[in-house]
Amino acid sequence: MILARVVGSVVSTQKNAKLEGMKLLLAQPLDLEGREKGATVLAFDAVDAGVGDRVLLIQDGRSAQLVLGRGVAAVDAAVVGVVDRVELHD
Repeated sequence: MILARVVGSVVSTQKNAKLEGMKLLLAQPLDLEGREKGATVLAFDAVDAGVGDRVLLIQDGRSAQLVLGRGVAAVDAAVVGVVDRVELHD
């Protein structure tokens, strides 16, 4: 899993029939201190996250398909949780 922040959304009027009605988000991966890390990821939303939310992102096609529950479809990333707090301990 990857910690990320939702930075935008994408509107797609046409997509695979199995993915109709699914929201697409742009998520920026973060390190544990909250700094941007790597490229922005396009992901389907499984938890009704919104712009500005810190989220948990999975970037594995099979895992994303299972979480979304839409069968086999062209998916490689999904937002699977909204993060309330991150605590680092020594």
